[in-house]
Amino acid sequence: MPEGHTIHRLAEQHRQMFGGEAVRAESPQGRFVAGALQIDGRVLQETDAHGKHLLLGFDDDRWLHVHLGIYGKYTFGPVPAPAPTGAVRLRLRTAEKYADLRGPNTCELLDPADKKALHARLGPDPLRADADPEIAWRRISRSRTSIGVLLMDQSVVAGVGNIYRAEALFRQGVDPSRPGRDLTHERWSAIWADLVLLMADGVRTGRIDTVRPEHTPEAMGRPPRVDDHGGEVYVYRRSGMDCFLCGSEIRTEVLVGRNLFWCPACQTA
Repeated sequence: MPEGHTIHRLAEQHRQMFGGEAVRAESPQGRFVAGALQIDGRVLQETDAHGKHLLLGFDDDRWLHVHLGIYGKYTFGPVPAPAPTGAVRLRLRTAEKYADLRGPNTCELLDPADKKALHARLGPDPLRADADPEIAWRRISRSRTSIGVLLMDQSVVAGVGNIYRAEALFRQGVDPSRPGRDLTHERWSAIWADLVLLMADGVRTGRIDTVRPEHTPEAMGRPPRVDDHGGEVYVYRRSGMDCFLCGSEIRTEVLVGRNLFWCPACQTA
């Protein structure tokens, strides 16, 4: 499932491609015909992202809400657009460009009240200027649930996925099994600051790189990472390999249906 930086990049891409223009909308797959008809010919006025939720605002005060889920993806290109293939839920296009949305978990229209309710049920997003980490801290500091679980709870912190969870906890030396209430406020502030830094870099580059300069392949004389997700990381998908910092074996276990990765020697705080 795409992490929050990808959704913020998609919001910016839609703004650059379609912002201020009337867009044609259709649902080749047929599962969003009524919604597509309502925004067909409308002007895309603004774009927004909160966690893993993409929001496109049109000139009739309605918002297109997209959650990609596990299988959703976008394809962008110039016109003429190719004949739709596969499950294209929504195609947006102008005279010059098009965007195809396939297989999302959610594709729906929201009114302003619905959008406000969506924001209200999500935790602070490290990539949003209006994010308040103290809101998340109030939940975390009272919880017996592990910080490894809490960071993946979108009502606590929005936009963090499996990679950023694993990497931020490693970089701050935090055992993912530690209950939230056992964290100090100082430690939480450091985790939040790291998420802001790492996720903003992900927006800028389009990939997740989490290793510090002294631990890059060039600095350490090691081969670069080869993985579908790309990017240089400390623990994510490195189960059974040696930790770059201490040489211990990286471990993994399933936590709430997702694979968790950590170094038992480095992550003890």
